[in-house]
Amino acid sequence: MSFDAQRSLTGRQVDEAAGMFSALADPQRLRLLILLAGREASVTELAEAQGEKLSTVSVRLKVLHAARLVGRRREGKSILYHLADDHVLALVASAVEHACENH
Repeated sequence: MSFDAQRSLTGRQVDEAAGMFSALADPQRLRLLILLAGREASVTELAEAQGEKLSTVSVRLKVLHAARLVGRRREGKSILYHLADDHVLALVASAVEHACENH
């Protein structure tokens, strides 16, 4: 993956990128993204995995969805959440790997 620092970005694009980092700034939301790495899950499954209330997890997912970090699809009566795309997986993996490095 390469990043062109000279690329011309609009103010909206920079604002959207900042919004993604804002959504990632909460440890519990970041944990949800880690749980969704490589799989789909319902709010119920995610709430159970985190030992949280459904409403709490639902609010966190709403923030992540608004920041375009997670996608969702309906299956029957359930809504399944997943990482929005490979960029999100790379972003989360990179942040976690960087945090685990000895500096």
